[in-house]
Amino acid sequence: MPAIIPASVLLIASNVFMTFAWYAHLKNLSERAWYVAALASWGIALFEYLLQVPANRIGYTELSLAQLKILQEIITLAVFAPFVVLYMHKPLRLDYLWAALCIVGAAYFIFRSPGNA
Repeated sequence: MPAIIPASVLLIASNVFMTFAWYAHLKNLSERAWYVAALASWGIALFEYLLQVPANRIGYTELSLAQLKILQEIITLAVFAPFVVLYMHKPLRLDYLWAALCIVGAAYFIFRSPGNA
């Protein structure tokens, strides 16, 4: 199995945790002190790191550092858009499409050559 597959699965899971760590407190803890939200976010982020570190180690066996970063950005937007709509109940904006197109361009350039640094 190519390393990009398990790395991507782990990065998707880690991104779900990180998206909640970064933004869910805006909905759930908005009435609490910022440090309560920070502690809750750090607790959630621990699980993100437990998935993200092995994902990057696995991915780095076949992908360059730049390719790993662009892969992470693709996954971040793919996780963030549904989070905004389904969890935060915000409208999906056309700007997400433009951002996605920019990331598609970045993915093309960074993945067009094997071992691209």
